[in-house]
Amino acid sequence: MEEGNNNSIEVPFHFLCPISLQLMRDPVTVSTGITYDRENIERWLFTCKNTTCPVTKQSLLVSADLTPNHTLRRLIQSWCTLNAFERIPTPKSPIDKTQIVKLLDEAKSFPNKHNQCLARLRSIACQSERNKNCLEEAGAIEFLISLMKKKKKKSEPSSTTALETAIEVLFHFKGSETRLRNLMKEEDSDVVIESLVRVLKCGNNKSRAHATILLDSLLEVADPIQLVSLKTELFREVVNVLRDHHKISQQASKAALKLLVETTPWGRNRIKAVDGGAVSTSIELLLGSFERRGCELIMTLLEQLCGCAEGRAELLKHGAGVAVVSKKILRVSHLANEKAVRILSSISRSSANSRVLNEMSQVGVVAKLCLVLQVETSFKTKEKAKEVLKLHSRVWKNSSCIPPHLLSSYPS
Repeated sequence: MEEGNNNSIEVPFHFLCPISLQLMRDPVTVSTGITYDRENIERWLFTCKNTTCPVTKQSLLVSADLTPNHTLRRLIQSWCTLNAFERIPTPKSPIDKTQIVKLLDEAKSFPNKHNQCLARLRSIACQSERNKNCLEEAGAIEFLISLMKKKKKKSEPSSTTALETAIEVLFHFKGSETRLRNLMKEEDSDVVIESLVRVLKCGNNKSRAHATILLDSLLEVADPIQLVSLKTELFREVVNVLRDHHKISQQASKAALKLLVETTPWGRNRIKAVDGGAVSTSIELLLGSFERRGCELIMTLLEQLCGCAEGRAELLKHGAGVAVVSKKILRVSHLANEKAVRILSSISRSSANSRVLNEMSQVGVVAKLCLVLQVETSFKTKEKAKEVLKLHSRVWKNSSCIPPHLLSSYPS
């Protein structure tokens, strides 16, 4: 049923898309003879990666062969007019590979048209998965990378603007692992990463968000040799995205945290991240209001960074470092509990001088670890908490930092 002018009107069934039962706006017929709305069938074929007709279940030999059903479209338009529905406009013909090749050739021949071409490519990529396939087949990705190489050493504003637009186009390709792997081919990966870092540094907040999310997607499929060769500048700019999280999208902030979590275990990346300010920024984020998943990512990152002496030193240098880690125990999730206890374990094992042990008792770490032994947490977390308490029992066991009702929990 569809509603128009506040009256219930019966819509002819053959005007509805078989997939969504919504009024078709751009009816197209597939090779099995069934007609669908273009947007719905393209989502079925290109986004969901199906290769069969939704109704007949027959294989579609040429999944992109969608024939416009002009007769049905005209009937739907006439019906809308007669029944006081907003008339569905005649759809534009979909873009094809030949048109994109012509656009790219024009941009290659006339460098002054780069920005115009990029804007058109962005518009095409935004429209559908089918368009992304056409762009890829026409060589748009290779064109974008070649453009990045040309803009690499230029510092004028127009160069940065072109890079921002190029990266926004590439951003729309991030859903395909195959495309991402093609972008990270060894001969092109340095150019792509350097361009993304440049936009992180000089771009506007929208472009920085696109660059962060794309960078995270690319590094997920990168080879180990590419991960160990990442530069400190990359980590510094990703950390800056986290510092500006209130200006940039939540999606980009999570992508930045995820990127740091995924890359810091490789090579000397932990030290590079620490040098880039990751520890102090993570602590500041924990002091603010961050939702559960974000908090878990921050705790995971801090655990990895505290695996090196530089990371532990930065956490201890921050006045709220130990306190905020302790505070998050039993307040977020089992995963956050585990990561927090492991952070405290790293500190108590490797950096436990008298000042640190005194701070841990003053800010409630010892009492919180005793509480962990009493409540329902994972076995590993309990065991790790018990190890920390046993390790420094001579200093802590008879201390006034433990409330009387928790003394019985202190392991012997």
